Amino acid sequence: MDIFGIPLPAMLSQLLLGLVNGAFYAMLSLGLAVIFGLLNVINFAHGALFMLGAVLAWMGMEYAGLNYWVMLLLAPVVVAVIGVVIEKTMLRWIYKLDHIYGLLLTLGITLVIEGVFRSIYGVSGLPYSTPDLLAGATDLGFMILPNYRAWVVVASLVVCLATWYMIEKTKLGAYLRAGTENPKLVEAFGVNVPLMVTLTYGFGVALAAFAGVLAAPVIQISPLMGQNLIIVVFAVVVIGGMGSILGSIVTGLGLGVIEGLTKVFYPEASSTVVFLIMVIVLLLRPAGLFGREK
Repeated sequence: MDIFGIPLPAMLSQLLLGLVNGAFYAMLSLGLAVIFGLLNVINFAHGALFMLGAVLAWMGMEYAGLNYWVMLLLAPVVVAVIGVVIEKTMLRWIYKLDHIYGLLLTLGITLVIEGVFRSIYGVSGLPYSTPDLLAGATDLGFMILPNYRAWVVVASLVVCLATWYMIEKTKLGAYLRAGTENPKLVEAFGVNVPLMVTLTYGFGVALAAFAGVLAAPVIQISPLMGQNLIIVVFAVVVIGGMGSILGSIVTGLGLGVIEGLTKVFYPEASSTVVFLIMVIVLLLRPAGLFGREK
């Protein structure tokens, strides 16, 4: 069976690839949205911390013999601790300054992290094998579904939806939102707002590291693997609406699918379609699809 002259299995395979990319976009843009929405900081270091999660997974396997499942839990925790140190020693001094200061500071952090790992491992890819439990593929009759790619999509959706629920539907999320809008009032109720802000940044970068470990068996691990991806992710955040949790999830997954379909019908435009959509959205709705107009 063909769709617009494209065999159905080929179409579905490309859709799955787009959905996998969309899962990474959603995870990364979600972390950016959490940090910007609650801390008002444009975290350009997100791509480097995504890379750091993947490299830590490789280091755990190579040097300590730890398996994928251990590193899937351990790497985000380690990166979260690094994020806490970054927030407490650098970021907290610029919260009241213009956004450009946060952007420049986190860009500098990115260059330092990437430079350190590039000097140690170079720019060639580091291989990371698929865990045995998720090796192989499942024949669905109409297409072959790689087990690991299916796991990436499911795990990303579960984490994204759990994060959205926590921030939008729980008392903790209400404290987080209130703490960014009126910290003095929240502190009057006995809430430690500075600690809450620190943990929020740690959680946001832990999401990036989790995405990095998920990506490790899919793409070659490299100190520069976050560079190109973070530009697309920033476009996703702008399209969805800066600081919008739901917008990041929906837009990330949707743009991944659109990018995958573009590779089928017009491959030459696949690397620019996201930015074309961003331009159109900014012209029609500057606050983004899910953002609030001021």
